[in-house]
Amino acid sequence: MKTNKTFANIPEEYAKLEHAKVVLIPVTYDETSTWQKGADKGPEALLKAAENMELYDIETDFEVYKEGIYLAETVEEKSSPETMVNTVHQTTKSYIKKNKFVTLIGGEHSISIGSIRAFNECFNNLTVLQIDAHADLRKEYEGTPFNHACAMYEANQTTNLIQVGIRSMDVSEKLEMNEDKVFFAHDLAMNEYWIDEVIEQLTNNVYITFDLDALDPSILPSTGTPEPGGLLYYETLELLKKVFEQKNVVGFDIVELCPNPTEKSSDFLAAKLYYKMLSYKFAGENDEDIDGDFESEDDDYSNKLSKHKNHDEYDY
Repeated sequence: MKTNKTFANIPEEYAKLEHAKVVLIPVTYDETSTWQKGADKGPEALLKAAENMELYDIETDFEVYKEGIYLAETVEEKSSPETMVNTVHQTTKSYIKKNKFVTLIGGEHSISIGSIRAFNECFNNLTVLQIDAHADLRKEYEGTPFNHACAMYEANQTTNLIQVGIRSMDVSEKLEMNEDKVFFAHDLAMNEYWIDEVIEQLTNNVYITFDLDALDPSILPSTGTPEPGGLLYYETLELLKKVFEQKNVVGFDIVELCPNPTEKSSDFLAAKLYYKMLSYKFAGENDEDIDGDFESEDDDYSNKLSKHKNHDEYDY
């Protein structure tokens, strides 16, 4: 069920699936979080905050909403962690096949297991750029491999996983971690070239999973597991801008907003971050990045990704 008519109250003409370049999938899931609950309310809070944004981005001199942003039906599956992951996987992949730039907002970080799986099936040589306070590399936690503490385990096995901002982990996760591809928060503070070093580790096709607890609690306190020593706003934007400029970002998610009724700045930051990432993706584009390097599952799959779609394919 949709809780909002359009993203940020943009005019209907820019919010229809058949014309929109962007799809936004809210996922209201928070069943495996282990400290502060409330991430299931994150999508609604982000969308509400977005209604109060100015839609002109000063930095890029661009109104990205005019590229079209379709607000998809909310994924509300809660029957089991595995079923949620499968639903997110199938939903994400269905919109990728419609040649859309697919984005998600959560919800806890376990939702990214399904979205990453879908992008990895559709794009060759995928890098997952994880911006996060936590490693999330447990194989299983509290009886399931689909726990938020396991959010990156599968990606670490199947993609080029680059981890940025990490400052909290269990010692057992060291066995899974490729430390050559991890940029710990304490090292970033001492290395003025860290952004360039991150870029060097990326393949051409990049999926970004952005856990909001990567940010320092001084600028975003409303998350389920805040950790001191996080990223600040403009260094985060500098990283994102360079990634979007130099690589083919194929999609992204933003997760772990845990809204606080008396603290709205976090909701607004999350909304602005989402919109800024879209601005970096589409400002000055020539309509050629979305195609990327697709990996075909069958002989017809590449044809399904044609930019020339019949309207009857849009069945959502």
